[in-house]
This record gives sequence, structure tokens and C-alpha cells, in this order.
Amino acid sequence: MRVGVVVNPIAGMGGRVGLKGTDGKVAEARERGAERRAPDRAVAALSALAERAPDAEVLAYGGEMGAEEARRAGFDPEIVGEPAGSETTAEDTREAVRRLAAEDVDLILFAGGDGTAVDVAETLAEFDAAVPVLGVPAGVKIYSSVFAVTPKAAGRIAASFDRVEEREVNDIDEAAYREGEVRAELRAVARVPVADALQSSKQLGGGTVESLAAGVADDVEDGVTYVFGPGSTVGAIQSELGFDGSPLGVDVWRDGEVLASDANEEEILAHLGERNVIVVSPIGGQGFVFGRGNDQISPAVIRRSDVEVVASKTKLDGVGVLRVDTGDEDVDDSLRGWRKVRVGRFERRLLKVV
Repeated sequence: MRVGVVVNPIAGMGGRVGLKGTDGKVAEARERGAERRAPDRAVAALSALAERAPDAEVLAYGGEMGAEEARRAGFDPEIVGEPAGSETTAEDTREAVRRLAAEDVDLILFAGGDGTAVDVAETLAEFDAAVPVLGVPAGVKIYSSVFAVTPKAAGRIAASFDRVEEREVNDIDEAAYREGEVRAELRAVARVPVADALQSSKQLGGGTVESLAAGVADDVEDGVTYVFGPGSTVGAIQSELGFDGSPLGVDVWRDGEVLASDANEEEILAHLGERNVIVVSPIGGQGFVFGRGNDQISPAVIRRSDVEVVASKTKLDGVGVLRVDTGDEDVDDSLRGWRKVRVGRFERRLLKVV
């Protein structure tokens, strides 16, 4: 097996500092103290590949665009090229894909977000190349269905797949996203390994949540700090409490006062109190509670808080299980298992977190 590896090392940097993406925001992300997360997630995927297919031949682009991560995972990669400068660009990603496709690889394993997926898929389409691709989720927003549900799952799939199917590559307007508007667009179609551990394209919309919102508002306790995640379901709860939340951001609220709006990780941590409750709703169709679109609610925040998951019945009807991908395996393990999800004013439904 010959696996080509491409890593977008800056993917996902804007998440925990509240930028909702990194496109055109790398300098600002660094100013806010953002750290790179894509390289470590790529290493996790490649380590899982090494466990199951130690004899796999790995080809990679130079530096942090694949070669360094492959070596950290125990491979001795063949280097097919180097990025043009110290700051990697979308053109570097596209050139890496061109060179890997020319090397007749069996799969291109890439780490990034939707923007990286677009670069990979569109480049292959230019040459009518039929190389399968698989995404290691490392971006802030992931609306495409070409990604594994976790980095480790990506490595396992890469080691064992035997069939491929066509799946969607979507992207959204990040500028509009930061203003609270989702403009999703189908950008390409890619050949992807067939596997259960692939995520679906995000479904937009949801069911009626008025009774659910009223129930949460009824149970609000004095002195407790509430961390509200993004989404329309949580937004309905915030409206019930008398304030307009950030539709795609994270807000911190206590005793009738908004302590932080569209907060980043540092701001959330600064406002946590003795008792804290995170209120989140899973992404429709994907089931992610943490790790997609709410990276500001980091492992450090989760460790200091209780978690309440809310969702409309309509949304849960399309979700078999809930998923977590915080980047911290210990935190993920603590969240896994059966959890009560609030679906109405009094009603709850048991769903498994995997």
C-alpha cells in the first residue's frame, strides 16, 4: 500500500481563540495565542495506520506538510516536494496533491478542514485523477463528508479499506460564518473509502425547541455559570433567558448577565466559577457534541464543567450515536458512555456517546 500524506499545518488554529476559522486569519490567530493542532492530529492518524499497516509505504510533502508527522509516527517517508516558503499556502497543498497523484499512490490522507478538502479534491479533478482521498479532521468547521470521525479512525480506515464511493466536499463563507450566517456550497465530489467511521455532510436546520428551551430556563440555578455553545437549539434557550446569543459562537452567562459574548477559550476560562454547566447541541447528521465548530469549549473548560446536551427530537431521529473529538483522549473517554439528552421540557432520551 502506498499512502500519500498532506498536512495543512495551520488548519484549525482559529478555533480555540474564537475566530471560527483560519482562512486569512493566521496572523490574528497567532496574536491571540493560537497553537497548531493539525500536526498532532495527523500524527495520531498516521500512528493508527502504522499499528495496522506497518509495512505501508508513505510518501509525503516536506516539513510540517507531512514528512515530520510521518516520521513522528514511525515511518520513513519518501519526500515528493517541499513547500515554497516558511508560511504554507493553499498552492502548496495543491502542488503536493499533484505530485502525490503522479506517484500512483493508493490513497491521499490529508489533515485539515473544508478548505483543505476543496484544495485536494479540485486539484485531483483538474487532472481527472481517480485517487481516493480521506480527511483527518483538523479544521474549525467541517461540513464535508470526506472526513473520518476522528484522527485515529482515519488511520484505521486507511489501513484496511477495500472499496470507495463518491462523497461531497462542501465549504462555507468564513466571513459570513463569523457574522452568524451559514452559506454552505457544494464545491466538489471526491472518491472516499467506504467505512462506517466517516462523518455525514452537515444537515442545516432543526425541529421545534420551544418546550425544550423553556425546560432548560426553568432549571437555571443562581450562582451557576452557563457556557452556551453554538446553534439554533441553544439559541432558543438563550432567547428564553432574555438575551441574544452568538449564533455560531460561545457565550458565557450567569445570574441574568452575559459575561462574555462570542468568547474564545481564554475568555471562557476566565469567567468560570465554582460550578459551571456547558449547554451544547449535537451537529445534525453528524452527532458531534464537541470537536466540530465549538473548539473554544476546550478540554480545560470541559474538565471544570458539567455537560448538558440538548436536541430536538427531529435532530436525534437522524443521529444514531453522539460523538466527541476534543483532541484530549482522557477527556473524550470521560464523556463517552450513555448520556441523557434533553428533548423537551421534561422529556429526555438516552443516547450513547462514542
